[in-house]
Amino acid sequence: MRVTPKIDYTGVFAALPSPCLVLGTDLVIADANPAFCEVTGRSRAELVGQYLFDSFPDNPADPGAAGVTTLKASLHRVLSSGQTDHMALQKYDIPIAGNPEAFKERWWTAINVPVLGPDGKVAWIIHRSEDMTDVVRARRTAHLPSVRPGREAAMEAELYARARQLQQLNEELRQAHARERHIAVALQETMLHSPDLARHPNIAVRYLPATGSLNVCGDWYDAVDLPADRFTVAVGDVVGHGLPAATVMGRLRSALSAATRAVHGPAQALEVLGLYARSVEGALATTAVQVLVDCHSQLLIYSSAGHPPPVLLHPDRSCELLDQATDPPLGARPEHVPRPQANATYAPGDTLILYTDGLIERRGEDIDVGLTRLTSTLATCTEFGAEHLADALLARLGLASGANDDIALVVVRLERTTRPY
Repeated sequence: MRVTPKIDYTGVFAALPSPCLVLGTDLVIADANPAFCEVTGRSRAELVGQYLFDSFPDNPADPGAAGVTTLKASLHRVLSSGQTDHMALQKYDIPIAGNPEAFKERWWTAINVPVLGPDGKVAWIIHRSEDMTDVVRARRTAHLPSVRPGREAAMEAELYARARQLQQLNEELRQAHARERHIAVALQETMLHSPDLARHPNIAVRYLPATGSLNVCGDWYDAVDLPADRFTVAVGDVVGHGLPAATVMGRLRSALSAATRAVHGPAQALEVLGLYARSVEGALATTAVQVLVDCHSQLLIYSSAGHPPPVLLHPDRSCELLDQATDPPLGARPEHVPRPQANATYAPGDTLILYTDGLIERRGEDIDVGLTRLTSTLATCTEFGAEHLADALLARLGLASGANDDIALVVVRLERTTRPY
């Protein structure tokens, strides 16, 4: 009988000539091979256990920097689809070792490969990259790069191979109902676009459609800037999935955004939304919650229409449920009744979390169990920034690859002045 040799996978990983990382589903670095350490000027000890985008942020001196956004989008595609994602050539500068305020120009291609666990969900991501900086600079100056013999040829072959892979993937996408998916994704992105979010670096948002759906569902998030150093954040959940739910969601989200700018406080905004929902087919039983953040007085003003309570996470790991202003879902009452509103104070360093029920609900389980699981998980994330916390929360709840229901998530890192101006 033939004996299968035992493979030293740790040794294999260390010997790979291409720079590679192993990432958890929370995008924390689990391992880095010597090639990656060499090309980035970091030691393995400096990298392991760090959130990827804390170690490699965008270059603040480059106004067009999009490395973080592009790579993060690729990694989230892997988490949601369970499929390998090939990245085209991109500029992604990296901090200089020992001087994190200074950056050096770098160009990369990358492949992000999922490693599936026994349950078929993504357990790890292999991030394999190639440093193409010398090739890009050589093309600029029209002379050969000063690289090791044979390295230029390897880089050229890598670029060619990646171009062929991307071409093949694009063709496959075009043949696999590309038109329908493109319309669906474009619709969802358009309806969830919030210009005010770009002015809030301390706010992170996530949207995960229900597993197996066409990427469009009825959950939404939004942020609205208001005068006097105030802003609102909101999430909502329309019953159902697919394009019908997404269409209703778009109408309700726009109506709430408009009402927020015209009335005083979340309760009145939800009152207006409830009245409007009665005239929208498919809108009844929609839930929503809105929180107004007053940065000057460090006050949270909130109201809920049948929605799970937002959570205020404190640095001491305690959690406060904002559940003192809960009313039935939109359109549930036959007659108009003013909605309740409540206040809570916050301190700099607190974190506000809004979410839809897909984050906490499990079939056959009481919702209180889900809320306890949520607050217990949040207690392990007190030191994280908004983006890191959003990824870590989904990963630690086992939802980085999606769930049976849609999930919308908003994380707000609260400071004395949360807005950057």
